[in-house]
Amino acid sequence: MQSTLLDWSKFFLISGPCVIEDESTMMRTAERLKEISLRLDLPLIYKSSFMKDNRSSVDYYMGPGLDEGLKLLQKIKTEFGLPILSDVHYPDQVAAAAEVLDVIQIPAYLCMQTTLVVAAAKTGRIVNLKHGQFLSPANMDKPVKKVESTGNKNILLTERGYVFGYNDLVVDPRAFYDMGSLGYPVIFDITHSIRKYGIPSSDPSGGLRQYLPTLARAGVAAGVDGVFIEAHPDPAKALCDAASQYPLHQLEEFLKPLIALHNIEKAAR
Repeated sequence: MQSTLLDWSKFFLISGPCVIEDESTMMRTAERLKEISLRLDLPLIYKSSFMKDNRSSVDYYMGPGLDEGLKLLQKIKTEFGLPILSDVHYPDQVAAAAEVLDVIQIPAYLCMQTTLVVAAAKTGRIVNLKHGQFLSPANMDKPVKKVESTGNKNILLTERGYVFGYNDLVVDPRAFYDMGSLGYPVIFDITHSIRKYGIPSSDPSGGLRQYLPTLARAGVAAGVDGVFIEAHPDPAKALCDAASQYPLHQLEEFLKPLIALHNIEKAAR
């Protein structure tokens, strides 16, 4: 890892609302997340999507779009001094996104899209490759090599579970080992791993929050370098992934045992 964006030897957090909503919600969330980051001495990357092009219905909110979304992310970056992550879906979004983003995320569904991955890599920005739900962990070496082919070795790998065609995700802890062997920081996307496909995210049954503590602690004990937890001030009213985003006011207490567990795991290496 060449980038000095964060100290990658420290446990870190990627968090923020799933998709960009109104400015007040975004700014309030960023302020609270920064407070948590400082209190817990936990490095933070702020994440929110300017566009979600893989919603399961054309009727669902997709975000404000590239221009308006990047403008708000730049405001958050400037006001709170936070590194920013968002995802790109098309190669023609990459240049504009790279002017604002510190980390360009490749969505899980698109991790094998060569043109998109290479375009993101050529910016020199950190590229967060979300693990495709359809790939074995060992096969994540393929998109990794696409990034490396440009000379960019600023790579993050994020696990988020496997789908077997039955609208459910299963997290295989072997993935943390296999992806870690590729030589880059591994992140566990906890909140996306509890989503139930085919069920609207506004439906309480569209996410299985009861499994979050178990999954989170299992991933951290397995040695992940960071966690990805989408958080919202009022998840029930969120415009995307309402059933799986974590309540912002509960996030700090949720993180404390994960940090302690990470410190134990790190000492045991």
